[in-house]
Amino acid sequence: WRVAIPLSPSSCSDLPSPTRGTDCSFSCPAGMFLEMSTQQCTPCAAGSYSLGSGLRFDQWDAIPAGFTSLASFLDPGPRGEDVQACNSSSWTPQGVYLESNRDECTVSLVYAVHLEKKGSISFTYQYPDNNIFFEFYVSQCQEMAQTDDQKWIKITNNGEWDTHKVNLKSGTNILYWRTTGILVGGKMVKPVLLKNIQIEGVAYTSECFLCRPGWFSSAPGSSSCQPCLSNTFSTKGASSCISCPEHHYSHEGWAECKVRPPCSEKDYFQIHTACDSEGKTQVLYRWVEPKICVENITGAVELPTTVQSEPCPPCNPGYYNSNSNDCLPCPPGTYSDGTYVCIECPAGTEPVLGYEYKWWNVLPSNMKTSCFNVGNSKCDDMNGWAVAGDHVRSGAGSSDNDYLILSLHVPGFKVPASLSGMTGGEFGWISFVFETICSGDCELYFMMVCVCSTTVVESWEGSKVKQSYSHSMTRNASVTFTWAFQRTNHVRRYVSDLVKLYSISVTNVLDGVASACRACALVPQNSQRAGSSCVPCPAGFYIDTETNRCRECPPNTHLAGRHTYGQDACAACGPGSISNKEHSRCYSDCSFSHTENNRTLTFDLSPMSDVASLTIGPSFTSKGTKYLHLFNISLCGHEGKRAAVCTDNVTDVSSKDEQSDSAQLVNSVDSFTCQSTIIPADGRGFRMAISSQSISLADSFMGATVDSVLDWVDAKPDLFPGKSKDVPDINFFYRSQATASCDRGRSSVITVRCNPEKSERGELSVPSSCPAGTCDGCTFHFLWESASACPRCARDDYHRIEGACKRGVQETLYMWNEPKLCTNGASLPPRSSSPCEAIALWLKVGVGGGAFVAVLLVSLTCYFWKKNKRLEYKYSRLVMSANKECELPAADSCALAEGEEPDDDVVYTKKPSLLGKLRAIANKVRLLTRHEVAKGHHGDPSTIDETLEPT
Repeated sequence: WRVAIPLSPSSCSDLPSPTRGTDCSFSCPAGMFLEMSTQQCTPCAAGSYSLGSGLRFDQWDAIPAGFTSLASFLDPGPRGEDVQACNSSSWTPQGVYLESNRDECTVSLVYAVHLEKKGSISFTYQYPDNNIFFEFYVSQCQEMAQTDDQKWIKITNNGEWDTHKVNLKSGTNILYWRTTGILVGGKMVKPVLLKNIQIEGVAYTSECFLCRPGWFSSAPGSSSCQPCLSNTFSTKGASSCISCPEHHYSHEGWAECKVRPPCSEKDYFQIHTACDSEGKTQVLYRWVEPKICVENITGAVELPTTVQSEPCPPCNPGYYNSNSNDCLPCPPGTYSDGTYVCIECPAGTEPVLGYEYKWWNVLPSNMKTSCFNVGNSKCDDMNGWAVAGDHVRSGAGSSDNDYLILSLHVPGFKVPASLSGMTGGEFGWISFVFETICSGDCELYFMMVCVCSTTVVESWEGSKVKQSYSHSMTRNASVTFTWAFQRTNHVRRYVSDLVKLYSISVTNVLDGVASACRACALVPQNSQRAGSSCVPCPAGFYIDTETNRCRECPPNTHLAGRHTYGQDACAACGPGSISNKEHSRCYSDCSFSHTENNRTLTFDLSPMSDVASLTIGPSFTSKGTKYLHLFNISLCGHEGKRAAVCTDNVTDVSSKDEQSDSAQLVNSVDSFTCQSTIIPADGRGFRMAISSQSISLADSFMGATVDSVLDWVDAKPDLFPGKSKDVPDINFFYRSQATASCDRGRSSVITVRCNPEKSERGELSVPSSCPAGTCDGCTFHFLWESASACPRCARDDYHRIEGACKRGVQETLYMWNEPKLCTNGASLPPRSSSPCEAIALWLKVGVGGGAFVAVLLVSLTCYFWKKNKRLEYKYSRLVMSANKECELPAADSCALAEGEEPDDDVVYTKKPSLLGKLRAIANKVRLLTRHEVAKGHHGDPSTIDETLEPT
């Protein structure tokens, strides 16, 4: 309805009656609007535009009306209070785009729109950093069900813009753009950029939008505006652009002109011309385009006009110098080092194909340079990089936040016949030498662009000394290697900041040129097609240096390096590892043996072969964001194939569809050990834990040993005290490719320790002094304690115990030595019993010994008794013989004659004792002796005492 409303409340006469209007559900086409007086769709005037049934927001000098930026920090304080750390965080307008926050706050850009019919929303964005989570969702009183690819925005390449579109339902739709930064490790993140928001489905528009300053529409009925050309400008709602005054300039889409500054050394750069017929190159100077400086004013610097001639650098390897001083590629089957003509490869050899660029007179035909601006301003006509003889360097660009891009296209890889025996999955490799000279926060990116995706392989920030970097290609596909250099994220003048690229080398290129020849295997002589042609060796075979025939590598060796010529190409596997059938890699079969003190310990680690996880934390960032470190560890892998997987999941899966396949895996890393940063679900308000920053810590297995050092990796046993004296720790060593922060690559050491108190799966831990698992950021240490890490039980691990003899039966038991430090293997012998006698052996021995002593004593007694009898007999004979030779004995007298000694015999009235008997026997022996002596003196008794005196 159209209702007349008086201009003055006091005058209400002669007002027209209300009239019915047009149905509100109609819409006007693009370039037209609803003219209210006539109720007709009318073309927009020049200098304005209309989308018809849509809205467009492409001017970001300020946040447009209707948009709201809300910042929140979803982590409560330690006492549950709200953390007021995000008051200054918001989406910031930057003229041609809107920039998100760079901190850990969650900032939402909200816009509400009412649609009369089904419509859509589309916007252009730049999302280069996965350390920020960027999501877009729609709410109609409650959040609409959206798939992950609609809700979570895909990552874009550095400097590139992408468009995201979502269908909308009729009614009121609340639109949310939400970003959350994850600042783990202190690295600054790149913000999300947003521009050109367009909404379709509104009923109609009653007015046209004026073109923003710097843009114009020249014809009525326009649906969009065009930017003004360089050196022109316009005001808001302009139908044409105005040229800048003299000594003023502007870039495309500018709303005003600026005064041209005096020219300086920063406004020109040096170039090298192509070689002339004399083999000379000239050094020329060119103004940076578009030229904004003025030459003929006070203080201005003129463009140098001196033309310097320098000898042309030689051709790159694989090329030869033609008569026109152009470098041309060598024909197939020939090679050259760049200084001489091409030479044919000798018999039994093949050319080493690839790219090797180390001289930069002109940019090779398969390389291109370009310039890409973040704000989408024109810098395409700039040379992003320029050749400079012995290096190629970044160019000037139009502004400091431009991406200066150098790309090298490789159509594919072809492994030569001499390398066909290597099946390690390496098709080729690229290496380059570079140097960055910066006074600001410059950054160099090295990327791989394939048909499916673009991957940032490595990046370097700030000034870097001259160094080399290599990367292995594990996929045989067409790829474009890209180097992108950005002086700064901000608009400042850092023209002197540059990067120098000295050399680039790519091996095994499909259509490459040869700088040398490599020996190859020949066709066997007994073959029908014997000759000098090269044949590929089977997997795991090397080329014998004497016969140039294929020969299999010895057991437990693998083809290492990047050649297969000679037996030294077969490198021995590390300790505790074996090789697969193809000799492409060495791996551990989760068994280990160690000999010490003439005893061999055998370990069976198969219960620990499955992937184990270890979560460390929580830790907190500078603003209090809680995060965890998750490690997935595969001790042995699957015959050397890496089994641990870490993923970056940028997804929002509700509880009802957690098991669905809708989760979008943005990034996945497979390794022996990998790490992810986990933001818990309760930490940021997400409905599931967020995983990001996945990296590989162990790409290849080096070996397992009880030693603490293998190659250059140190296990540092002091980090894990409490080592057992009886069972040694086993150290599993791994390493990965070199990175910008770790020149020798990351490495990992898993120390496996016997602990009978743990389960067979065991328990993982990190050093207490390095709570993040690493002390230097390059070597990671883990302790895996498990009962399975104990050696297999053997005979020396138990002892025998014999029981007492009870009722004629004796039992024998076997007991483990304490503490028991073994598992599985030999088991305890069963309890056994055997018959025995009631009398113990010691008792038998005692009784037998006593009987023997008794018999001995009896025998001695009998012997001395018989001897005593003989002595008595001899004594009686002596007495009888004395009586015969002398007179009758004198009368008994008690007195002693002169000189006579008293007799020692004592007469006892009682029965003599044993001692007395022995003394009597001794006296008798003495008398008998005197008698024998007397007989020796012919019966002269007077000499007896004299003879006995010495005795």
